[in-house]
Amino acid sequence: MAPAAPVAPVGRRARARAGSPAMGGGDTADTPSDEAVVRVAADAAEDLILSRVDRAAIEDLDVTVHFEDGVLEVDVYLHAPGVDADAVADDAALAARAAVDALFADG
Repeated sequence: MAPAAPVAPVGRRARARAGSPAMGGGDTADTPSDEAVVRVAADAAEDLILSRVDRAAIEDLDVTVHFEDGVLEVDVYLHAPGVDADAVADDAALAARAAVDALFADG
């Protein structure tokens, strides 16, 4: 019997990068802290995913957010059979970016 071929994981990593002088990363009292930016981005990405995909259908989910020097990086990995994981992960990364943009606009 031939050995089984490796199976690539079904899922999607999406990255949204956002950076501008307005994203100062907590340099002054009226700008959000880096921790607040990361929290808002991660919450927005997870909220979007959970609004579109039943929790029971999610076999693996990873949302990783970095914010440094005014650059936002959002990595989303979603493994949910029967779901368009590419579209959901892309939309989640975009939702994270939009939430951070709104955070800075309000700040």
